[in-house]
Amino acid sequence: MAQDYLNSLFSVAGKTALVTGGATGIGRMIAEALVRAGARVLIASRKGEACEAVARELNALDVSGSAEGFAGDVATEAGVTALAAEVKARTSRLHILVNNAGKTWGEPLEQFPHKAWEGVFSVNVAGLFTLTQQMLPLLEAAASDDDPARIINLGSVMGAQPMGDKAYSYAASKAAVHHLTRILAKELASRRITVNAFAPGPFQSRMTAFATGDERKRAQVAAGVPLGRIGRPEDIAGAALFLCGRGGAYTTGAILPLDGGIGVQTGGHIFGEDGE
Repeated sequence: MAQDYLNSLFSVAGKTALVTGGATGIGRMIAEALVRAGARVLIASRKGEACEAVARELNALDVSGSAEGFAGDVATEAGVTALAAEVKARTSRLHILVNNAGKTWGEPLEQFPHKAWEGVFSVNVAGLFTLTQQMLPLLEAAASDDDPARIINLGSVMGAQPMGDKAYSYAASKAAVHHLTRILAKELASRRITVNAFAPGPFQSRMTAFATGDERKRAQVAAGVPLGRIGRPEDIAGAALFLCGRGGAYTTGAILPLDGGIGVQTGGHIFGEDGE
C-alpha cells in the first residue's frame, strides 16, 4: 500500500523524457533517476558515444525504464534543429524536457575574454530556449490538465547569488536561465506545461572536477556549505522525481535550491551567534 502511494506521487512510468547533456554530471543523475522510476529517457550530448555508453549502463539496471543515447549539440541553431529532428523521429510525445546541457569558462577578471560570453550563452541560454521552442509540439501532445508536461532547466546557485568565482559568463547565464524559466512558466501554463529550474550548489561532475575531483578537494568545498557536504545523486533524483511526477503537477515557475543552504547564507551574525 505504501509503495502504491509513493508511486502515485513520484512514478514517471510510461513517460518519455529528453535529457540534454545527460552523459555526465547532474544530467546523468537525472537520467538515471527517471529510468529507475520507469521512464523512457532519451539522452543527448555532443559526444554521442558517451551517451550510448550511459544508455547501455542504464539499460543493464534491473528497472522498468529504458534509455537511448545519441549525439545532440545545442550550441548552434543548426545543432538544435538536428537534435529536434532526431527526437521527433523517435517519439511523437515528450512528457519531460530537461535542459541540462551547459558550458562554463573560468579566468581571472582582468584576463576574462570576450569570446567567453558568446560561447557560454549560446549553450546555456540560447540553446535552451531554442530547443524548448522546437519541442513545444511534442510537449503539448503529452500534456493534460491533470498531468502537465514538464520542463526542468538547469540553473545554478551562482545565478541566484552574487558569486562569480572567475566564471562570470557562466554565473550571468544561469541568472538568465532563472529569469527565462519564470517567463516560460507564465507563458506556457495555459498550454499545460510546467517550467521549473534547479539551482544546484556543488555536486561532483566533470564540470566541477577542478574543485571536487578528489576527497581533499571535496572536503574543502564541503566546509563552505552550511549542511557540511557536497550534493549527492539522491539529492538530484528526489527533486527530479518530485517535479516530474504527480507530486509536482501544481508547481511551476520555481527555482529550486539544491545547494545545502548556500543560497541563504547572509554573512556574519550582526550581534554574534548568541545574539537575540
